[in-house]
Amino acid sequence: MEFCQQYSYNKDQLEIIRKDEKFFSDKGNFNVDALKDDMVHWLNFHRITERNEIEKFWMNQGFHRVSLEDVFTEKMRPKVEEFDDYIFFSIQSALPVNEENYLLQKEQMSFVLGKNYLISFQERSSDHFTDLRERIHNSVGRTREKEADFLLFKMLDAIVDNYFEVLDNISELILSLESRIMRASSRHTLGSIENQKRKLIELRKIVIPMKDIAINLERQTNDFLSKENQPYFSDLKDSCLSILDEIESNKQALESLTNLYYADQSQRMNEIMKVLTIVSAIFIPLTFIVGVYGMNFKYMPELEYRYGYYIVIGAMFIIGITLLLFFIKRGWLKKK
Repeated sequence: MEFCQQYSYNKDQLEIIRKDEKFFSDKGNFNVDALKDDMVHWLNFHRITERNEIEKFWMNQGFHRVSLEDVFTEKMRPKVEEFDDYIFFSIQSALPVNEENYLLQKEQMSFVLGKNYLISFQERSSDHFTDLRERIHNSVGRTREKEADFLLFKMLDAIVDNYFEVLDNISELILSLESRIMRASSRHTLGSIENQKRKLIELRKIVIPMKDIAINLERQTNDFLSKENQPYFSDLKDSCLSILDEIESNKQALESLTNLYYADQSQRMNEIMKVLTIVSAIFIPLTFIVGVYGMNFKYMPELEYRYGYYIVIGAMFIIGITLLLFFIKRGWLKKK
């Protein structure tokens, strides 16, 4: 495994160390004892495919073995564990996907928070913290002035921002679905509605544990989380509650779209049935006349008329036109 980036910073200094070597190779300049100095360290593992190297680092730091297994466990329920020297917890992130994707793009992330360090483990090579790195590098905001717990808040806040982005993406799709239903609904439209419902359910399952973790961190009283930073985790909790409210609103909007879809289909069927009924109503008297004169009785006075055929055809034409004008006058042929 390659160790991609390590940030070490205090109030007036930011050091960025980039390595292309393996993390534990002899050529590396990083020392695991550096986590014990007075500076604040952020170590971010961009992927967890090289288990042996991560295990070696984990055991050198003296972290608990149980937590290590949680780092590599796929689809594990988010959790928080407090140890003597650090706090371990895992969550799930989410990224926007297009309309055709059946499921959300999710990624499990684990964090280890110590007194002067924060270690993050990403499931795959995808970066959620580009903006945060740039802010630290350019000394924008207060991140370089704060301790590791504030850095943790900023990382969690970036993940929550991704939740909002996913939600905005779904909201835009809901608006497009509404216009599509009004133009011309189809079974594909109904499938898209159900797809967005599933994404909202998935997102809700991700956000609720994040809210619980934010509440847990807000109430923590230890050396790793300062009281002055507790309001930030409270804001994080409020953001999660806001997302949950928007999820419920979007679910209701999708339910309304489903009802609109079926109402539109019912209306279209009614229009078709109305046209068929009108056509039937016009042809019923004409069929009756044809049926009467189609009987094979020998003595039917009209059969001997020289112009009887033309009279019957004219009468059928007049009846048909009269019925058609009647339906138009009543407004039954107008498309609503």
